[in-house]
Amino acid sequence: MNSKLKYIGIAVIVAGLIVSTRFIDIQGLLTSALNWIDSLGPLAAIVFMAIYMVATVLFVPASILTLGAGVVFGLIQGSLYVYIAASIGASLAFLVGRYVARGWVEKQIEGNQRFKAIDQAVAEEGMKIVLLTRLSPIFPFNLLNYAYGLTKVTFRDYVIGTLGILPGTIMFVYVGSLAKNLATLGAEDVSAPSGIQWAIRIIGFIATVAVTVYVTKIARKALNQKVETE
Repeated sequence: MNSKLKYIGIAVIVAGLIVSTRFIDIQGLLTSALNWIDSLGPLAAIVFMAIYMVATVLFVPASILTLGAGVVFGLIQGSLYVYIAASIGASLAFLVGRYVARGWVEKQIEGNQRFKAIDQAVAEEGMKIVLLTRLSPIFPFNLLNYAYGLTKVTFRDYVIGTLGILPGTIMFVYVGSLAKNLATLGAEDVSAPSGIQWAIRIIGFIATVAVTVYVTKIARKALNQKVETE
């Protein structure tokens, strides 16, 4: 009963965070935070990364922060700070998912050998799958952070696979760097050149197809091996 209450409580908290984004002007708050960060001088990078990490863990959409990094820090430094903060935030969320909920998931699949076989197969190819899903735009970044904690993917493979966020990160930071200032970031129609947009779309499409085919393939292989064993 205590275990069930714990998971119900976590679900309520997560649902509350997601719903709150609809009633709270998150974008406005983040824009104000960016203005404050821009005035901090040498401490700006550290404060920015701390806020970005918290936003990632709390399911807060961080696109405005990514765009703002381009305005405040420029393309190179902005991309670096966003990647570091997003990676650390994603790792923290992964660890929460693994050590808070992984035990419950294992209990649910304890009697289902097929699911266990698939889970193990995914773990063996974890880095490739994480990399491909990070490249694909259809997989939500914040949700995946927790979801991967529920699999047997090793923490090392997860961290390496998170390199897949780099192309999208660089593009968003670059788009932000095109804005004149933070005040016009959301008001202007600032967009990347069509060539860059199409490149990102093509990469995302290929990654989406690849991860779908790849996961299906290893899942089928795991099931066939289980059937042969039985």
